[in-house]
Amino acid sequence: MTYTELIAAIADYTENSFTAVELNTFITQAEQRIYNTVQLAAVRKNVEGLLTASNKYLSCPTDFLSVFSLAVVKANGEYVYLQNKDVNYIREMYPSPTATGVPKYYAIFGPATSNGAITDELALILGPMPDVSYTTELHYYYYPQSITTVTDGRTWLGDNYDPALLYGSLVEAYIFMKGEQDMMAYYEKKFQDALMQLKRLGDGLERGDAYRDGQAKYKVS
Repeated sequence: MTYTELIAAIADYTENSFTAVELNTFITQAEQRIYNTVQLAAVRKNVEGLLTASNKYLSCPTDFLSVFSLAVVKANGEYVYLQNKDVNYIREMYPSPTATGVPKYYAIFGPATSNGAITDELALILGPMPDVSYTTELHYYYYPQSITTVTDGRTWLGDNYDPALLYGSLVEAYIFMKGEQDMMAYYEKKFQDALMQLKRLGDGLERGDAYRDGQAKYKVS
């Protein structure tokens, strides 16, 4: 389903007309609900970074939502995957401000700073503090570009599972319209059904295969 097809469907289902701003709001709110409900591979990306010696902080990308995995790459190419902990754990584990080594743990520290000013972006704290410079590889969740802004009007979600996108947008449209409760409940149920099917893909099928997990089957009586 392309953007043009999606906005036409919203108008047809609701038998109403909306401004472009209103339609885009419905759609982006639906996209965010979906991306925060299902852990799709399509909403992950990876980026390389650089840890400098004696600097325990690592700035997150500007589109960062949450960590999927974080690894430190040694000079010989060996990957060391860090364990997620909270800030208190790292502070207690490495109370000395001069403790250095190959980082083992990370935590979301809080907003990053730039020239002394707090920014909208987050930073990670590492423990122990890096003893030398390391390359990092961060896999993280982010919001893909919305179908409302891509130049060709196509996204992974629209191409591969549009029921969630359509019914999520209809829920937002009916809330805006202050529509009848029975129709709002109907579209919310359709949206939740679509999310469950999408979770089967993102939280199920994409995380296994027939060799490791066996083929799915129903019990025959």
